Amino acid sequence: MKRFSLFLLALIGLTSLIAACANQGAGPDGGPYDETPPRIVGMTAPERLQNGKRTKFSLVFNELIKVDNPTEKIIVSPPQIETPEIKVSGRRITVELLDSMRPNTTYTVDFSDAITDNNEGNPLGQYTYIFSTGQTTDTMQMSGYVLNAEDLEPVKGILAGLYQQHNDSVFGKRAFDRVARTDASGFFSIKGVAPDRDYRLYALQDADGDFHFTQPSEMLGFLHNDLRAGAFRDTRYDTLWVDSVRYDSIRIIPYTHFTPDDLVVRAFKIDVNTRHYLKAQRDVPEWFTTFFTGPSRKRPTIQGLNFDASKAFVENASAGNDTLTYWLADTTLLRQDTLRFAYTYDNWDDSLAQMLPKTDTLELVPKTTFAKRAANEAKELEKWNKQREKREKRGDFSKSQPPMVALQLRADVSSSLVPNRNILIQFDQPLQRFDTKKLHLRLKKDSTYHDAPYALDTVPNNILAYRLRAEWRPGQEYQLVIDSAAMTSLYGRVNLATDNKFSIAKLEDFGTVFLSLSNAHESTVVQLLGSDGKPVAQAPTKNGRAEFYYVQPGKYYLRCFFDRNGDGKWTTGSWSPRRDPEEVYYFPKEIEVRANWDLNESWDVTALRLDKQKPDALVKQRSDKQKIDTHQRNIERLRQRGE
Repeated sequence: MKRFSLFLLALIGLTSLIAACANQGAGPDGGPYDETPPRIVGMTAPERLQNGKRTKFSLVFNELIKVDNPTEKIIVSPPQIETPEIKVSGRRITVELLDSMRPNTTYTVDFSDAITDNNEGNPLGQYTYIFSTGQTTDTMQMSGYVLNAEDLEPVKGILAGLYQQHNDSVFGKRAFDRVARTDASGFFSIKGVAPDRDYRLYALQDADGDFHFTQPSEMLGFLHNDLRAGAFRDTRYDTLWVDSVRYDSIRIIPYTHFTPDDLVVRAFKIDVNTRHYLKAQRDVPEWFTTFFTGPSRKRPTIQGLNFDASKAFVENASAGNDTLTYWLADTTLLRQDTLRFAYTYDNWDDSLAQMLPKTDTLELVPKTTFAKRAANEAKELEKWNKQREKREKRGDFSKSQPPMVALQLRADVSSSLVPNRNILIQFDQPLQRFDTKKLHLRLKKDSTYHDAPYALDTVPNNILAYRLRAEWRPGQEYQLVIDSAAMTSLYGRVNLATDNKFSIAKLEDFGTVFLSLSNAHESTVVQLLGSDGKPVAQAPTKNGRAEFYYVQPGKYYLRCFFDRNGDGKWTTGSWSPRRDPEEVYYFPKEIEVRANWDLNESWDVTALRLDKQKPDALVKQRSDKQKIDTHQRNIERLRQRGE
């Protein structure tokens, strides 16, 4: 009997082992995951502390809870200058507001989705604690989105705030009356709004935590019209799913629909153009460069203190005069180690908030002086002469002249040139002379090259380049020849001969895009964007049409802006004077350009609301990390167990 019992137990164990091997998921696994979010089972009314200057309340839950990132997700309205104290202990959250309470005011503490259970992370959901210091409680809401005005990117963590006072100056004087913070999609919902008052809406990336606009570097936005909250009874549909594929039923749920709920604020940064002198750099005797932190319409002036500056320099300035290189046209100054001069430039005055002229005395010495370089060159020449003497003793007279330091010359041309491109010719020193008769553009015909017409243009803000234009013939071969000594620099250097052969790409290698725009400004500029969202080409509109030729085959996106000031680039807004940024719109879908194919598209730029326009593939601000869906985890658990 005892042996039979042992045999029976062994058989049962073996059977269990085989079953376990056949169904690995059928063993003990701790049971299904908890899908139920925490539930509030009690709360305390706001308790006044220290003569009403501080307020405290508590929330009690049915299970252990935690609060995720409270400083970012939890926001109090009206805004609190002193950061509220939020403490979590087991199943209780205690919030203490440290600012003095305003009389007859509705207060909201918006927890967003910060509250979750301690084990599975099931979120409580969008929860707001609301109380009033008066007889009535305002329960209306306003919601919408804050987008970056330049590219319609959702702005996460920016404040959206309301003022009851309609004087715009209040935005720079005191904190918002009501406030909310945007999530990763740029969405905000401002709660505790009174139903019978008009408000003005602003957005603010609050750098100093005072809840109003004080620093020019803060991103801001505004709407011009007055807003009034409203509400109506509405219904929504809620789908109950059996699993990720099958649904169980659809519930019709009545709710209160608050308006307005479709507000869109375009946030922007002001071009303050603060400008300060940064540094000067003089590596060699021939030139020096000055650097500034911002642009100015005026070029600095030089008054020589140990030389005559009237004809001393050839200047090469950037478009905003924030980087300027001075080449010494007076070559007698090359031997003068120190240049001492008074430098007068536009400088931003922080106290007066305006540009004012400022003069500094600069003394510049090259890192490598003329004398030091001459000594090095003499040593190199002596070394070369010794090598020449040795070669000549061997009967080699091929190199009788020392090597020449040539003017560096480069033609920006590839083996295959796009028909709408031109060639940039660059050199490393300003020119004293350019004999254009020694520049030859030739077109290949019947295996021989013949002269072809061209034009040479100067390049704005670059004295070290020319642009060569021609009526390129697709599919044809060209030759660009620059003879030796065609160019002579200020310092006597000449170029070596260059010979570039290239062809023009065939028309059938490219596609063409034709756009017809509606509801667009007459000065609209359209940009063709690559897959990374960066412009690869742009074209102005004429009579509501924009055209792109010689487009490489591939997938693209489209964006446009209303170029109201006609400068060919997007322009930001201003607070004083108050001016909106130029409007930006996106074509809602990807386009594909094919070789030897014309693509025609119609585009109503205002057909979609701004927060719906930017294609998802171009949105860089990713949504907040989703909470773990415990229901799906349980479905996966059952699938693995074969149930």
